[in-house]
Amino acid sequence: MTEAWTPQDTNTHQHHVIAHVLGATVVGYFVHDEVLYILLDIGFVWTIFLDGEMGLLPHPVTVKELEIDDESRAQIKADMNLLLSDKAFADENLLLMKLPPGFPTPCRIEEIEFFVDGERRRFLITGEEQNLAIETSLTTAEVHVYGC
Repeated sequence: MTEAWTPQDTNTHQHHVIAHVLGATVVGYFVHDEVLYILLDIGFVWTIFLDGEMGLLPHPVTVKELEIDDESRAQIKADMNLLLSDKAFADENLLLMKLPPGFPTPCRIEEIEFFVDGERRRFLITGEEQNLAIETSLTTAEVHVYGC
């Protein structure tokens, strides 16, 4: 099957969120309930939904609003605190979160492009040293994060 990714303009809200994440560095992420949560070095969590919609909140607010059990909430909070503390090899101690592909090479966000292929969505994140691709599927409810 040939991929036919078509460039898409972002809507006003997406554009606003993207403007705020430019210049930030991806330090970790996790997927919960069909949503991707990306922790940025600025202490905010960039949330990306299957359909490409997104949000941006301070990490304590994101953790508080998650519909999860108390133990998982505490683990995510601990992971976020560890990742934000600039620990060089935090992956050894992470409980639920993952390091971005390409770690330890940082992905400092310089540009974000949005693409659609039927029921799939793709964000290409161009970083200063490392690039990332985020792909979601409305059909299968999958979320994938790749280095590229």
